[in-house]
Amino acid sequence: MAQYVAGELRSDWVRVMPGVFVLLWSTGFIGAKFGLPYAEPFTFLLLRMALVSALLGLVALVMGAPWPKSWRMAGRIALAGLLVHAVYLGGVFFAIANKVPAGIAALIVGVQPLLTAALAGRLLGERVSLRQWGGLLLGLAGVGLVVSEKLSFDGGSLLGIGSAVAALVGITLGTLYQKRHCTGMDLRTGAVIQYTVTAAAFAVLAPLTESMRITWTGEFVFALLWLTFVLSVGAVFLLFALIRRGAAARVASLFYLTPPVTAVVAWAMFDERLGALALAGMAMTVVGVALVNRSG
Repeated sequence: MAQYVAGELRSDWVRVMPGVFVLLWSTGFIGAKFGLPYAEPFTFLLLRMALVSALLGLVALVMGAPWPKSWRMAGRIALAGLLVHAVYLGGVFFAIANKVPAGIAALIVGVQPLLTAALAGRLLGERVSLRQWGGLLLGLAGVGLVVSEKLSFDGGSLLGIGSAVAALVGITLGTLYQKRHCTGMDLRTGAVIQYTVTAAAFAVLAPLTESMRITWTGEFVFALLWLTFVLSVGAVFLLFALIRRGAAARVASLFYLTPPVTAVVAWAMFDERLGALALAGMAMTVVGVALVNRSG
């Protein structure tokens, strides 16, 4: 009986994992809004990565988690981490810091599910059906409607636009590389390796490009702790678990839900406006993701 109940609980958890991941991932933009006024982007990310590396290192040590059996595997895990964390997060934060409107950045990174689907067949041998392609395109259109009401472009720096494109490439290639080469890694020790090399990357970038001054306020501490525990631990562990279980294109399609959910959270927390276009875009996005993830 106990085994049956445990199996049912695991099954229920598997069903709700995508929704929990989208909700947690969406709060990252809210956390950034709280924290970025008090620290420059690479400095903020350096603190976040160093903190989560120490935390997960302690967890892995206490739990006796297995480490990679070869330096080659450790290198692959590190490379995936640099793409998923350093290139993606650094690119998005740097773009916004360089006057690229959040709506433009969201649209650039929002191409990720389509790019993932296009590459998944060649790199992973995954087949994307016509129905799924339709869902991906519908989802992208929905994302466009969600951010269109706040979309403005004042000629943000080309460097900022380039960093947003780099973020898109980083999260796409990182997801595919993780799926192909790192599915056997232990999530605890694998995350320690990935966050450690990411912290090292920002430890080089921050002193070279920023003043590294921090204003220690309650909002900044809250944002730092939230992004460390909820995003870098909770959401990323869920992402890796979803990559293990699902096709790359299906997992990537969940990122389409991030802008609509972020808009709802911002509406609830900051009283930001949600107009008819945004609501229509949310509906289109949900339908698009459903088409991508529907069985059969």
